[in-house]
Amino acid sequence: MSLSRRQFGKAALASAALAATGVAGFPRAAQAAGTAYVFAYFTESPNQSAADYGLHLAVSRDGLNWAPLNQNNPVATPTAGQQGLRDPQIYRKLDGAFVVIATDLKGLDFGTTSQYLHVWDSADLTAFTGYRRLRMHTTSGHTWAPTVFRDASRGQYGIVYSFNTGGRDILAVNYTSDFQSVSAQQPFFSPAFNVLDGDIVVDGGTTYLYYKNLNDGNLYGARSATGQPNSFTTYTGGLRMGNAIEAPLLQKTDEGGWRLWGDSFSPVNNDYYLWSSSNIGAGAWTAASQRDYTPPLNSKHGSIASITDAEYNAMVARWGLPNWVRLKSYNFPDYFVRHADRVGRIDPYPFDPHQDQLWRMVPGLADPAGVSFQSVNVPGDYLRHSNYAVRLDPDDGSSVFRADATFHRVAGLADGGWSSFRSHNFPTHHLRHQGYVLRIDPVSSSSSATDRQDATFRVVS
Repeated sequence: MSLSRRQFGKAALASAALAATGVAGFPRAAQAAGTAYVFAYFTESPNQSAADYGLHLAVSRDGLNWAPLNQNNPVATPTAGQQGLRDPQIYRKLDGAFVVIATDLKGLDFGTTSQYLHVWDSADLTAFTGYRRLRMHTTSGHTWAPTVFRDASRGQYGIVYSFNTGGRDILAVNYTSDFQSVSAQQPFFSPAFNVLDGDIVVDGGTTYLYYKNLNDGNLYGARSATGQPNSFTTYTGGLRMGNAIEAPLLQKTDEGGWRLWGDSFSPVNNDYYLWSSSNIGAGAWTAASQRDYTPPLNSKHGSIASITDAEYNAMVARWGLPNWVRLKSYNFPDYFVRHADRVGRIDPYPFDPHQDQLWRMVPGLADPAGVSFQSVNVPGDYLRHSNYAVRLDPDDGSSVFRADATFHRVAGLADGGWSSFRSHNFPTHHLRHQGYVLRIDPVSSSSSATDRQDATFRVVS
């Protein structure tokens, strides 16, 4: 069952994006355009088999399709407090280095509160040092979902977070110059309705705050000309995809556009959605097709920051890209190829066991110019066709099996930017889904649009 913090009567968690782009004193190297992005998050899955409350990282060249680092294992884990985190934010400071700040909470016990936030320093996200906890207040309220922004008028950073006081869910703020000590807590956004999960980006002379309205469950945007506490006015309509959504995440692209991510926890926990806009000030957002983006595997309530090409390469060298792939359906873009009861099929993400969708795409067993798909969680078994149906079977060493389990990757029949997989021993047949079950059928460029779409997949991490 999907669980939300609101079901526990609590205010929740948030993330953020880079808020210092173009600020005087920010190193030119760190402002390089057209580079890459990093996504920080923790992991859960519908039945919590993938739950891990350490700091996870993924990288992307386009900011849409993400590759988890360190095989989607944590790169740092808190050692104090509740020894787990939620809602990590990566923020680049004026000196070009990063700070990581996160909720002090492990697991789903939202009745547990902490006065603290976890904090690390990092020069280039290949190591995390100076671990500490910052005490934000002395009350019994929670301290959740931090987001950081630069308040130029104060010459300080604001740390905004979800806080509960007197039965009211608001956003509170403390200011800091060094993330070693903070000013006294004060209310930051406290409208007539309860709110949670603030994310803040400063763009030019405007400070944008996106949040969840707990009265109607939608995400909204507010803005201020000063960025000062209680100076924000809501200027957008409500946004929601899925049955329930939280954790708005603002991302300014290197090309100057905007993206708004939302973390949905119903009808299943752990599903990200995306909107886009060419002008954040206009307040109009367009829902993106799930064909166009792939969030990090099992990611929850994260943050995104721009990174340079050198930082991207250093992170990949330090942590490594995944040694597995996933296959995303073209015409059902929230569905992924998996095995279930030894049948190859596509199912809507997310699902458990999540490892059923992970494949090692190895040189073809019958022809190294082709590919074979070895299961990650049943490592001796491969996808193969038998009487045209696709199954997961153990390699018996026979030439028939090797041929059945070998495919040739070609340009996608429905979209040349995607991929199709031609059978090695039935060269007029391609891997496709039908009724959500995988099989091989004769499909070509002259086939129907539906057949070509059924036979088209995207190889993602």
